[in-house]
Amino acid sequence: MERGAGDRTASALFAGFRALGLFSNDIPHVVRFSALKRRFCVTTCVGKSFHTYDVQKLSLVAVSNSLPQDICCMAADGRLVFAAYGNVFSAFARNKEVVHTFNGHKAEIHLLQPFGDHVISVDTDSILIIWHIYSEEEYLQLSFDNSVFKISAILHPSTYVNKILLGSEQGSLQLWNVKSNKLLYTFVGWKVGVTALQQAPAVDVVAVGLMSGQIIIHNIKFDETLMKFRQDWGPITSISFRTDGHPVMAAGSPCGHIGLWDLDDKKLINQMRNAHSTAIAGLTFLHREPLLVTNGADNALRIWIFDGPTGEGRLLRFRMGHSAPLTKIRYYGQNGQQILSASQDGTLQSFSTIHEKFNKSLGHGLINKKRVKRKGLQNAMSVRLPPITKFAAEEARESDWDGIIACHQGKLSCSTWNYQRSTIGAYFLKPKELKKDDITATAADITSCGNFAVIGLSSGTVDVYNMQSGIHRGSFGKNQAHKGSVRGVAVDGLNQLTITTGSEGVLKFWNFKNKVLIHSVSLDSSPNMMLLHRDSGILGLALDDFSISVLDIETRKIVREFSGHQGQINDMAFSPDGRWLISASMDCSIRTWDLPSGCLIDSFLLDSAPLNVTMSPTGDFLATSHVDHLGIYLWSNISLYSVVSLRPLPTDYVPSVVMLPGTCQTQDVELSEETTEPSDEMIEYDSPEQLNEQLVTLSLLPESRWKNLLNLDVIKKKNKPKEPPKVPKSAPFFIPTVPGLVPRYAAPEQNSDPQQSKVVNLGILAQKSDFCLKLEEGLVNNKYEAALNLLKELGPSGIETELRSLSPDCGGSVEVMKSFLKMIGLMLDKKRDFELAQAYLALFLKLHLKMLPSEPVLLEEMTKLSLQLEENWIHLQSLFNQSMCVLNYIKSALL
Repeated sequence: MERGAGDRTASALFAGFRALGLFSNDIPHVVRFSALKRRFCVTTCVGKSFHTYDVQKLSLVAVSNSLPQDICCMAADGRLVFAAYGNVFSAFARNKEVVHTFNGHKAEIHLLQPFGDHVISVDTDSILIIWHIYSEEEYLQLSFDNSVFKISAILHPSTYVNKILLGSEQGSLQLWNVKSNKLLYTFVGWKVGVTALQQAPAVDVVAVGLMSGQIIIHNIKFDETLMKFRQDWGPITSISFRTDGHPVMAAGSPCGHIGLWDLDDKKLINQMRNAHSTAIAGLTFLHREPLLVTNGADNALRIWIFDGPTGEGRLLRFRMGHSAPLTKIRYYGQNGQQILSASQDGTLQSFSTIHEKFNKSLGHGLINKKRVKRKGLQNAMSVRLPPITKFAAEEARESDWDGIIACHQGKLSCSTWNYQRSTIGAYFLKPKELKKDDITATAADITSCGNFAVIGLSSGTVDVYNMQSGIHRGSFGKNQAHKGSVRGVAVDGLNQLTITTGSEGVLKFWNFKNKVLIHSVSLDSSPNMMLLHRDSGILGLALDDFSISVLDIETRKIVREFSGHQGQINDMAFSPDGRWLISASMDCSIRTWDLPSGCLIDSFLLDSAPLNVTMSPTGDFLATSHVDHLGIYLWSNISLYSVVSLRPLPTDYVPSVVMLPGTCQTQDVELSEETTEPSDEMIEYDSPEQLNEQLVTLSLLPESRWKNLLNLDVIKKKNKPKEPPKVPKSAPFFIPTVPGLVPRYAAPEQNSDPQQSKVVNLGILAQKSDFCLKLEEGLVNNKYEAALNLLKELGPSGIETELRSLSPDCGGSVEVMKSFLKMIGLMLDKKRDFELAQAYLALFLKLHLKMLPSEPVLLEEMTKLSLQLEENWIHLQSLFNQSMCVLNYIKSALL
């Protein structure tokens, strides 16, 4: 394997940044009172880390650092948050960093209970360990037999010093003194497993939730049952009591409903149906406030306020993501700050990459909104649209009419949506004559102007609709555009071409306006999906044989073919400049293909197969969604902020598995430092002096050194001072200093210039310059590099002085002039410093043109040079003409 392919980090181009749209999972939340800020905080778990929100505005306060595994249970006291993963649990300070870690359990921990300076943990083998928090040492260990007493709930009853109450799956309860390690009392129970224990506002009274759906209000001092309640929705998941003066108890259920009981009248007073779409993981009444905090596995955290006359709760604040895996994600708009996402839960939502407060939900699609409003929301589930499978969005006319079109699972009609109003749009677009149930919409696109929608059906028909009026504007083809199901539709940036592809393996180009077929291309395999990069006119096609074909829609020819994926290609994305094509496949890999070179430049694997991939219009982030994941994962583009090697990957390159980014932005700082390492392995390319002896090579000197040599006399005239400098009347107040960091006094100027004295026009008496001496040496050994290097170091005036001094009148000789002409001839032979040779020769001829014809030696040398120059120029001129011809053709020809 090549160097750098095996040694480099997993991805050279993308580093995990953070996850969007994750707010809660099935772990119960924890409510804490922050004494410092004098307000409540709620902590929810999102996989390997947890979020802490301020209850007042539900704004994100902190994101914890990631743990090695998913969190399986949480608890908190006034200072620390405890989170268990596997058979280990850690204590977090400041809602962020781990300060203590407790190892000792053999099985997975499922219960945690803070207990003053101690913390109690219980694992699935019913081994209970009490730890001292600060020393991380075991204080006590209790073992229970799972067949007799399998611990399912734990509670520290108020005012019961050093005592804990344990509930079991067998139904009995035990009260223990953990200081003296004694079992104080066993409650027989109700022969049904205990699922929840909660302290009531009254001392000695505890609420016990059972598997049967019963809630027992029990006095543990006298072992007496005070009252019983029952719900019909399955086991009790959590219980909480209001403490703001109303004797109300709330209980959560596995189907997302919450029951509210009045403890004075001993009756059910209200039901909060569908508070969550999944089981209620946790519910907590805030102390002395009419606020109920709930969370569930539907990725939602909600706060309900009880201010109604009948005591029912209404939704006050919430943070909500998708409750089911995503089906499609795409960046919306040109600023790269919003990502539209559709999900199996039937909703369309927008997530901001800037801040959670800009997130918004466009809601569930309803088949008949007016009917639902008229009849109430009881039958809302039956009129909800199935999940969105494909959508296209365009912001050009979003303020005038709907700018999003969506295809639904198993439905013929496509819905429109309005992003600005965050609601489903006015129209359902479908052909009027079609009434068949088996035909579904399979592909959709919106024109860049936002006026038209193009929809492809499983029957092979492709229709055009007006987005403003919803009117059908025609179909492509006589009866149908394709024989098979339409797999992709796209319209170019100028509404000239429509490109469609069908499952029969044909790609067709249509005139958008008159719906006439222009061209069709047969593909090697049936296409799975199609993507057009409108700015560059590049079309990407993912085929069923796991290969990718790239076409140019101008020439309508396949320009690139990529193979290498081992599974179905789910999605593709182009970089904003159209140089990269990024593909996501069921083989769990994301690959980046470089279109200009036609090579694979990056590849990495993930634990979960990527379903969608989309790149920001600004090129800073890649967003992905994955099988069985509810979040959108952002990957930063490393090439924007560090040097990245874009060398092709070798054929035997084995990509490594990359972890999905967490919800914390700062945790990947170390990762990004690692990813800069591959830049060290880049081969530093040193350009040679001359690529090839046949090529004309220019020097690296600036233009000012050679371009104005012929116009020096004009420049001198322009720069000549109008009047001589005046002597100052008085000495300056400040002693002149040399500019620089260390202050130094300026030495008085000396008028004698040593270099100038060498080339003063003193005729034969003049001392010969170094340049003349080098030229004389060149006549003997035919080497002129030293003489040329001297000229290169001089400025225009110095060059003129040197060339003027070559003539016999100024101290030179005919031999030296001949040597100079030989030097120019050698430069032209080698084809190096081409522009310098031309400039020096031009100045030489200008200065000595009068005396050159009178010297036969020089005349002979001049004739040789003339032929050489002519030959070079004829060759160059033909190349220039050829290039100009091709350029003019490309500019003017209609391809």
